[in-house]
Amino acid sequence: MNMLNILLQAADAAGVATEQRGGGMQMIIMLVLMGVVFYFFMIRPQQKRQKELNEFREKLAKGDKVMTVGGIHGLVSEITETTIIVTIAQGVDIAVEKSCVVADNTDVAQGK
Repeated sequence: MNMLNILLQAADAAGVATEQRGGGMQMIIMLVLMGVVFYFFMIRPQQKRQKELNEFREKLAKGDKVMTVGGIHGLVSEITETTIIVTIAQGVDIAVEKSCVVADNTDVAQGK
């Protein structure tokens, strides 16, 4: 009976070694699939949003309604290379960085 136990243990160890060799490839495939999922569900949409935001900032014109990162709503009265002058009330103008303008609030004003 000792010989039978020894043979069974040897066969079991050989089976485990075979499974471990194949397991490495499965791990690599799983990591690649996780990378693809992260790209399509997290990285790509963020890049798309950033591209749209940059296009919005480049298309700004005098008289556009905007909202800043700080939540200030106003009208664009002047645009320079890096800053925008925003009129927030009659006679009250503020200068903000172009990168701080995040949205066009015409949709908010119309209730959409």
